Amino acid sequence: MANRVSVIGTGYLGTAHAACLASLGFEVLGLDTDAAQVASLAAGHLPFHEPGLPALLGAGLRSGRLRFSTSYQQAADFADVHFICVGTPQRTGSGQADTSQFEAAVDALAPRLRRPCLVVGKSTGPVGLAARSAARVARRAPAGARAEVAWNPEFLREGHAIRDTLAPDRIVVGTASARAEAVLREIYARPLAAGTPFLVTDMATAELVKTAANAYLATKISFINAMAEVCDAAGADVLLLAEALGHDPRIGAGSLRPGAGFGGGCLPKDIRAFMTRADELGVGSALAFLGEIERINHRCTTRIVDLATTLAGGDLRGRKAGVLGAAFKAGSDDIRESPALRIARSLHDQGATVTVYDPVAGPRARAAHPRLAYTASVLSAADGADVLLVLTDWPEFAEADPVALGTVVARRAVIDGRCVLDAARWRAAGWEYRALGRAALDGEATASTAA
Repeated sequence: MANRVSVIGTGYLGTAHAACLASLGFEVLGLDTDAAQVASLAAGHLPFHEPGLPALLGAGLRSGRLRFSTSYQQAADFADVHFICVGTPQRTGSGQADTSQFEAAVDALAPRLRRPCLVVGKSTGPVGLAARSAARVARRAPAGARAEVAWNPEFLREGHAIRDTLAPDRIVVGTASARAEAVLREIYARPLAAGTPFLVTDMATAELVKTAANAYLATKISFINAMAEVCDAAGADVLLLAEALGHDPRIGAGSLRPGAGFGGGCLPKDIRAFMTRADELGVGSALAFLGEIERINHRCTTRIVDLATTLAGGDLRGRKAGVLGAAFKAGSDDIRESPALRIARSLHDQGATVTVYDPVAGPRARAAHPRLAYTASVLSAADGADVLLVLTDWPEFAEADPVALGTVVARRAVIDGRCVLDAARWRAAGWEYRALGRAALDGEATASTAA
């Protein structure tokens, strides 16, 4: 019975996984080498925004099923299953994933494993990391073959971590061990009982499932943004195009939402690491298209800045821009590679005075980009603005009152960078509404039609 679990690494993934497992009735020990992080979590303080997770964390602590520690020895003595959930950021100056934290966790844990247990990799890493980790555990663990390794990739979406852990779309397990499979079936008994598919693969395939999924998602997002460029040239409407494509069962509507592009801590660095690993394996040409996917993504930034410049009269110097959004997506305070902040910085660099509002990510954005101005409401971000930009898909922005905002701006010009606003409503309130790929609304086609 795998009643006791350790979760190594208490960042976003690890904390969510630990709290969810505790809610399922397991005894869970969260482990991190950052003593301040451990103390904060042990006191019930979550260092990032994730809906529902503070309550789940508190419930786990009060029940006694969830504890936190900095001791690898305590984790080794305590747990039957060890989930490794540490970060694998992009290596500085390279497209490679930096797996040093993962390797350090394996090296710290393995020499302390003296009884039967299962070590489970959940971090996203380059294919081959699982096999190398299994070899390290086999060499260093006193338990020998009784300390097994499996791979169980995570598929969390920020803002939906609890749902994605407790009711996932699928569970993938990379292992050749019947015992390891049985242990993980026990861990995930509740979602399996609810009908969640459970796929058993080799470890390399399990690793590739995550990186391939992110690469495909990035491709889909950039595809619809490339279609937005075509729509602007042809005088078409990308939202209607996306709706029509979404009804095709071979394509599906998921992620066919045009706008400012993708960001965050996963997709950008994961597709770079995937391309780099393919190069190392001698098949770089197979993933060369991902380079264009990333270029399309960054071109969204340029196009929105160019559009803001046009709305501001051709020159951003001395103009005021109100930016709604700093997080890379709604439901999160993650600003890593945020398109919203990339655009805000570019507007600032071109001479605009930029005021940013985000309902949860403001403090992180201010710390990372202090040159920008920040405020505490949609109305104050719009105050005196020559152009207003909606760059994160928070419901608060979609529901904003264009009539009220129209009374405080210098000019009623809005860029819907996430296609979340009701264009007709904003135009009825006297706004010049613009969005990438929606030239059909303005009759702005540059392409000619042959008879």
